[in-house]
Amino acid sequence: MQHQMQYRTFGKAGWQVSEIGFGAWAIGGGWGEVSDKDALDALRTGLDQGMNFIDTADVYGDGRSERLVAQVLKERRNERIYVSTKAGRRLNPHVAEGFTRENLTAFIERSLRNLGVDTLDVVQLHCPPTPVYYMPEVFGILDDLVKAGKLRYYAVSVEKVEEAIKALEFPIVSVQIIFNMFRQRPADMFFDLAKQHNVAILARVPLASGLLTGKMTRQTTFAPDDHRQFNRHGESFDVGETFAGVDYETGLQAVEELRPLAPAGVSMGQFALRWILMFDAVTLAIPGAKNPGQATDNAKASDLEPIDAGKMAKIKDIYDRLIKPQVHQRW
Repeated sequence: MQHQMQYRTFGKAGWQVSEIGFGAWAIGGGWGEVSDKDALDALRTGLDQGMNFIDTADVYGDGRSERLVAQVLKERRNERIYVSTKAGRRLNPHVAEGFTRENLTAFIERSLRNLGVDTLDVVQLHCPPTPVYYMPEVFGILDDLVKAGKLRYYAVSVEKVEEAIKALEFPIVSVQIIFNMFRQRPADMFFDLAKQHNVAILARVPLASGLLTGKMTRQTTFAPDDHRQFNRHGESFDVGETFAGVDYETGLQAVEELRPLAPAGVSMGQFALRWILMFDAVTLAIPGAKNPGQATDNAKASDLEPIDAGKMAKIKDIYDRLIKPQVHQRW
């Protein structure tokens, strides 16, 4: 069967974006070693497979991810590729008081240089401290940067459902939130609100840091510079970013119960991505890829048939039994 990427409308921007995008954290750093060649080949393959949306950040490899994306944008000048980046995590300490006009402008100027563009498509506040959502002046600074032509739209990437709901008070184009088979709470209330506001949703950590690929075992080891090794208990950033905050052993057990539900010939990872796409409020899922094979696998999730109601109910049951007590109310 010929692969055919499907597209969805990106909120009030009206862009038609691939429902599987390219998450560019892993090619920047924090996921073990990835060569420039593998990173660029993964990006090119993703685009060849119909992805037209790349999600990156200024702190992924301290700008490395943005600069790799810039190389591919240069090669593909005749294609419309949407790039969302993020700002705020360069602050040290990462506190609400740091979200000043001077700092945000400097971050955005640096991303413009790294990406080699005149205007950024989307800049997301990168999981800012919760008080920032109660500081309209920060969003006013972003409004001014839009007026100055530095960015087309601004958005937020959040840790908590409550932050996502609060952010809808501002004229954001999208919310990026962790949503996957192991993190189902956003579907409870937030998705309907986002649809009412015509705000796009980027489902991040869609494979629970690889747990939902079904390729991990108790014996799996990770490099010291891989967050799945150094952030298992939230030592460096929110623990919810690593394995979606699920205890590794419990995650493996849940995957074993999910595995038989995937249709023949469909990888566990593709099935997990297709589950996310069952929710019409989701605009796109943004799995990472460290090589061309992973990018191709991710893209092909867009070809899969919808998951039937019986299987959706079984997935919910596995979540309710094994995962929900650990994560549901935390984020």
